Amino acid sequence: MSNQMYNKMWHQTQEALNTLLDKESEKMTEPQRNKVIVFQMLATFYIKYVQIFRNMENVYDQIVHPQKRLLIRKILDGVMGRVLELKNEMVELEMTEFHYFDDILQDLKLAPQQLDVPIPRYFLKERLEVIKGREKILARILNECGLNLPDVKFAVKSLALEEAVKMIQIAERARQGRLRAMFMKQIFLQECRAKEIKLLGQKLADTSLAALQIQKVWRGFHQSRKTVKEREEEMVFLGMKPPHVYNEISAATIQSERVTRLRNEVQLKHEQNYKEALVNIKEELKLMEGPDIKEHLQDQIRQWFIECRNLTGTFPDYPNVEDGGSAIIFSNKTPEQVIEDILTSQEEEEKLKKKKKKEEKESKPKKGKKGKEKKEEDEEWKMSPSLFLQLMEEGNSLYKDTWMNKDESWNFPQDYDPEMIKEEKRKELEFEIRVQVDELMRQELRNLKLAVNKEIEHPARGKKGKKQGKGKKGKKKGKRGKKDKDLTADRTIESLYKELVEKGLLIQALKVNLSDYIGEYSYLGTTLRQVAIEPMPSLLDVRQLITLYGILPLGSAEVHEKAPWVKSLLLVGPSGVGKKMLVHAICTETGANLFNLSASNIAGKYPGKSGLQMMLHLVFKVARELQPSVVWIQDTEKTFYKRVPQAEKLNEPKRLKKHLPKLLKLLKPDDRILIVGTTQRPFDAELQSFCRVYQKIILVPRPDYASRYVLWKQIILRNGGVLTNALNISCLSKVTDGFTQGQIVKVVKDVLTDRRIRQQAYKPLTGVEFITMMTSMNPVYKEEEECFKNWYDKTPLGRKRVMSLTVGGSREKEKEKGKKKGKKGKKK
Repeated sequence: MSNQMYNKMWHQTQEALNTLLDKESEKMTEPQRNKVIVFQMLATFYIKYVQIFRNMENVYDQIVHPQKRLLIRKILDGVMGRVLELKNEMVELEMTEFHYFDDILQDLKLAPQQLDVPIPRYFLKERLEVIKGREKILARILNECGLNLPDVKFAVKSLALEEAVKMIQIAERARQGRLRAMFMKQIFLQECRAKEIKLLGQKLADTSLAALQIQKVWRGFHQSRKTVKEREEEMVFLGMKPPHVYNEISAATIQSERVTRLRNEVQLKHEQNYKEALVNIKEELKLMEGPDIKEHLQDQIRQWFIECRNLTGTFPDYPNVEDGGSAIIFSNKTPEQVIEDILTSQEEEEKLKKKKKKEEKESKPKKGKKGKEKKEEDEEWKMSPSLFLQLMEEGNSLYKDTWMNKDESWNFPQDYDPEMIKEEKRKELEFEIRVQVDELMRQELRNLKLAVNKEIEHPARGKKGKKQGKGKKGKKKGKRGKKDKDLTADRTIESLYKELVEKGLLIQALKVNLSDYIGEYSYLGTTLRQVAIEPMPSLLDVRQLITLYGILPLGSAEVHEKAPWVKSLLLVGPSGVGKKMLVHAICTETGANLFNLSASNIAGKYPGKSGLQMMLHLVFKVARELQPSVVWIQDTEKTFYKRVPQAEKLNEPKRLKKHLPKLLKLLKPDDRILIVGTTQRPFDAELQSFCRVYQKIILVPRPDYASRYVLWKQIILRNGGVLTNALNISCLSKVTDGFTQGQIVKVVKDVLTDRRIRQQAYKPLTGVEFITMMTSMNPVYKEEEECFKNWYDKTPLGRKRVMSLTVGGSREKEKEKGKKKGKKGKKK
């Protein structure tokens, strides 16, 4: 698409954001008590913000104007943070991590796929060089230590000469036998034809009838083949059938990728030009306008001196450097306006004092009504204050003032605007010159006071020096007490990084995208909740939570500082549902380092209390310096065992149990560090200590029918399979109920060998081939799934959800009983 098209997209998105901000400000002022109405309002805002987020991310990725990109980035971070805030509000309201918006999507005429939260591409694009450099260093250290896994070479079994000759003879004789059989079949068919001719007798062939018959057969065959082809093309176009060659890239896709690459190059070029222009234009302004600005400021301040002297009879005190100097007084004001402000402020202070006295008198008799007012306030729902609404409103007002009606007909290549840079740099230059002018004018004010008022300033050096010294000493002592000892102050980050890699605590993340975690939207979620049944989350819901809680805060520093803070995540689910894959996907999408603090990985490393302290210090120091970082604890139930098994006592699996809560307290909003735990046996761990460490607990289920259907199709196509009518995917999805994603992937890879892929042309795939391979595997039964569900109900959020359902249900029943009694009374 062209620059004009992306500009149009941006203007439309800004209009949508403007209307949404107006609606939100209106709705938030109205008090609400009905939780259903509140949730509908929050969900509508959430869905609309997600749509704006998707459009804004696309615009920011493709637009090439450097000054527009700065504003779009600011608004994009604001929208991203607001999405996280609304999600947090919905969780607190409904007491569950998973929400379903079927009715709202119908009203807004949106597909469920449009709810998918995008991952901004600038997370990786802007840090690409840093990530590549770090990967090279990691690969080099692994090669030096010999820790990189070489390609697995299977041992070839040697054969004796006689056995080898025998095998060749068997294969050759089989080949000759097949050829002889084919030859004999042809002879037999020729003999059969000759016998039929002798029995029936040879008829005189009519050439016209023969030609007509051939035409009829050929035309019928040609038309049937054409109809089948058209039907298949239509099914592919409608999305009801996959394309014949899945891995083949179309010409349109290649062209779009080429255009995107070119736009990225133009982006980089324009940004470099913009950075150079910032320096050059400032220097030009300093030479051309610097002396005039200095003279104007001096005249302005001198006029202020004279006016204050005429009004008050004395010269004013000059503001300190810490307060901002003369900038506080002359913030876009003339000296006359400053004097008017002084007089009006004195009048306002007197009015405020009178008002306070009246309010105190009126508030005394109204003591009895306080209790009722408090109860009413408690019943009303109030949204927690947002830290991103102001950011979005500022960006929106900047857009209206600068870009909304700006004529850009002169700027076809969308390079920087020099006039805008001049406006910005004038302010910077004025600030720098003001600091110099303030120093001169302070001295001038002293001279005026000496000359006119004969005031002499005697700075009490000795006393001030002593007081300042005492204050500094006190401050230093306080800082010493608060500071933690740096155990590796004499070492560089590179040496610490190398040590962690050699010890196996810093590992290489697998290149896995979150989009590879295939799943489908839960279409029965709302229906089940209406019948008071809590549905199991779908794989798409899990993927969205990973994006919201893991990827977005780690990718953006501004969002991480202001958004609801998630320090730790726990992924709970049976084996093979993709918990490990999700951890690696977080690292891939954000370019984060991956630290492995699993009980099995740290066994025997850094022994003793001092060793453990050193290990944690190394890990978190490197994680802070090279953020974003993910600290992964695999099989985290071992760290919180109720009873340690006899076989694992030597490994000391509970080493980190006491230290993890302390480490979480030490983390600050600036530290983009996420602790992720994975477990398939949460029942073996102490629940209280589990919930104390892990802030968010995500239940990862086995795939439902819709997810299995999509999964089978995608995995077969990705591994070189071809889908035909002989393979019933719907039936295969139904039969494989209970099997996990890992088992499905393993079966597909085992079936689709190189030989089987070559045979597909004349022997299409069938469902039986996959089912026979799955007979040796154990599925996740419903009883096991219920165990996970019951365990989750014991967690803090699960307990709140169960309580809200039971309390809500009992209230509804009481209301129904009351209605029935009322009806009976009327009948009587």
